[in-house]
Amino acid sequence: MCVNYRPPTPEQFGTLGAFSDLPNDWRWPEETWKDYVAPILRRGAHGRIEARLATYGMVPRRRIPPEIKPFDTMNARAESIGERRSFALPWRRLQLCAIPMAWFYEPCYESGRAVRHGIGMADESLFFVAGLWRDWPEEDGTAATSFTQITINADEHPLMKRMHKPDDEKRSLVILPRDEVEDWLGCSDLEVARSFLRHYPAEKMRDWAAPSAPARRAPAPSANLELF
Repeated sequence: MCVNYRPPTPEQFGTLGAFSDLPNDWRWPEETWKDYVAPILRRGAHGRIEARLATYGMVPRRRIPPEIKPFDTMNARAESIGERRSFALPWRRLQLCAIPMAWFYEPCYESGRAVRHGIGMADESLFFVAGLWRDWPEEDGTAATSFTQITINADEHPLMKRMHKPDDEKRSLVILPRDEVEDWLGCSDLEVARSFLRHYPAEKMRDWAAPSAPARRAPAPSANLELF
C-alpha cells in the first residue's frame, strides 16, 4: 500500500484554513516516508481542532524494542483496524486524524514493470486522508505524536485497482471530502466513523507517471505544534 506521499508546502497551507498560522520558514522533505515528521489535524483535549507534527507510522522504529523484528505500521486496514494491536486502542478511542497531501505514490504494473505513479485530485487541489494518531511519552515529560493512514479494499475502484502487482489485493487510502473533514475528526461513535471509510470518486482523481523517488533523508526528531 501507500508508503510515501507529498505533503503540502508551507506556502500551500494558505489554502487549508486550519494551517494558516504555520510559520513560512518551517520546512520538511518534499516526500514523507516512514518515521518522517509531517503535519496532521486532530481534535485536541478540549475539542478544538489542532495541527500537530507527527511521525509517519503508528509505531515509530525507535519505539520497537531491539529484540522485536521491525515491522511497518504506515497503513491500517479498515477490515482489521479494531483487532490489530498497533491500531485497536486508538481506533476504539476514536483518535482520528486527517493527513493533508498534495498527492501520494503507488506502483503501476500496466506496462509489465513497476512504474511509480502519483495519485491526486483531478483539479490538482490539496486533500485530506483519514488516519489514526497516538501519543508517546518522552523522558522530558512531553509527548511525541505518531500517525497511520487507513486503507480499504479497492478491487472495484476504477483508478486504484490499476495499482500494484496484478495478483495483489488492490488497496486505497481513504480520501475525505473536504466538507467532511471536521465531522470525521469529531466522530464520537465507531459506527459513524466506519461510515467515512469509503472510496473517493475516481472521476475526481487523476494519476500520472512520476519521477523516481529522491534519496531519503534521515528522519527529523519528533516535534509538536499546536495552532489553536
